[in-house]
Amino acid sequence: SSLGSSKEQSLDRPSVPPSESAARHPAAMPAALLSALVLRVLFVFLVPEVVAQQPGTLQPEVHPELLIQECTSAGCVAKTGAVVLDANWRWVNKGGQNCYTNQDTWDPAFCSDAAACAQTCSVEGADYSGTYGVTSNSENDGVTLNFVTKGTYGNNYGSRLYVMDGDDTYNMFKLKNREFAMDVDVSNLPCGLNGAVYFVEMDQHGDLDGQGNAAGAKYGTGYCDAQCPHDIKFMKGEANLLNWNSTNVPPVGHYGACCAEMDIWEANSRATAYTPHPCAELGLTKCEGIVCGDTSKGERYKGVCDKDGCDFNSHRMGETNFFGSGTDFTVDSSKPMTVVTQFLTSDGSDSGDLSEIKRFYVQDGKVIENSEASILGPSAGSSITDEFCTKQKDSFLDSDDFAAKGGLKQMGEVLDRGMVLVLSLWDDTDVNMLWLDSAYPTDEPSDKPGVLRGPCPGGSSSEPEYLRKTVPESHVTFSQIKVGTIGSTTQSVGGRRMESAFV
Repeated sequence: SSLGSSKEQSLDRPSVPPSESAARHPAAMPAALLSALVLRVLFVFLVPEVVAQQPGTLQPEVHPELLIQECTSAGCVAKTGAVVLDANWRWVNKGGQNCYTNQDTWDPAFCSDAAACAQTCSVEGADYSGTYGVTSNSENDGVTLNFVTKGTYGNNYGSRLYVMDGDDTYNMFKLKNREFAMDVDVSNLPCGLNGAVYFVEMDQHGDLDGQGNAAGAKYGTGYCDAQCPHDIKFMKGEANLLNWNSTNVPPVGHYGACCAEMDIWEANSRATAYTPHPCAELGLTKCEGIVCGDTSKGERYKGVCDKDGCDFNSHRMGETNFFGSGTDFTVDSSKPMTVVTQFLTSDGSDSGDLSEIKRFYVQDGKVIENSEASILGPSAGSSITDEFCTKQKDSFLDSDDFAAKGGLKQMGEVLDRGMVLVLSLWDDTDVNMLWLDSAYPTDEPSDKPGVLRGPCPGGSSSEPEYLRKTVPESHVTFSQIKVGTIGSTTQSVGGRRMESAFV
């Protein structure tokens, strides 16, 4: 997220040993099943419990099915896939005893040493619907993520899922000179929440190594993003024990997990943005010190990743009536819509450099082109290009770390290598999602160009504590995910659903 927090999670649940069914938190594995998770800025929020790296034996891991359509000019073919819950949400234990206690502290009995902790503790399977509020639709081509799920041992807040193409591997999407389409319904997401869809350069096998990490992608390991989150409990086969700060919210360790990120859709019913975040290194960087670019240390623009990114948020770009809930808006978020993102190259070939990231919508059978960036003046365009990003940074007086980290060319190289698709729902304990839907930074006047990002008032009504009490039924639905050649995913705009072959 541009100037955003880190997609994290939080848990709410007591530390008790798992019972017969344990799915990390409510419902299946007792309290244990809830691990203190670290999610980029995504919060699932169950009572934190750690994320171990060995596969558990107490709760079977059964991935919810999710069909993905691959499209060409000849049509779309639906291929069987699935989703898996991030490992940070799961119960971590040794023989039924928690490896992470008191909601925020490693148990020295099992985790006095980083390598030994990862080899000793096991991460359990998940009860997706009962504990985490994740359900598939009847056609297995969509998932709904619920905000608050009440279980036997506590409440879960949000979730983070990865798309798989097998039981043990993530689906690696290669999007340069391709388009990505999906149907979204954010009508039940108020200010302060974020139903996010994005790609990160995780390892296809979740950094499985058979030793410190024997769980792998099957259990949702290996997360990283451009914010270099420090709340990831296990990285590269070791626990993040060094300098563990249990009083931070969420708890954090010495190391961060950095990698390139492409935010396709960060949104609620009031605002939306899409944002590329290139990094200077390939894949996951287990960072420490200045490489992490920690904002709290004044090193945000000295790290390996572009944390701000180059965002296109229609409200921030001056078009305040483009996206919102109701018929007064061009794109009406009170109804489902199809969101299409095209990754165009300089010469229209797969080998060309990424030169433009274009967005359009389809709603009620009509194609809706993206809004213009009117706040930047004439001819600023309606898509993300290097020229747009430079003009935006200059106009808003922002540091141009996007160009410094290689801009669209660097982002295109990541898209060529392949990225993992993330589906999530979270609230923001850091800055209450103000960077997405309100005025941010808060110490700048709201009428300064670039500060106003959405119509939300901010304040207590966007704080996680308030949201969890007042809008627990909030949810988001993602469905009809398609990837294909340019122009292939919405060939039949008249009908909402294209006919597909199945394999």
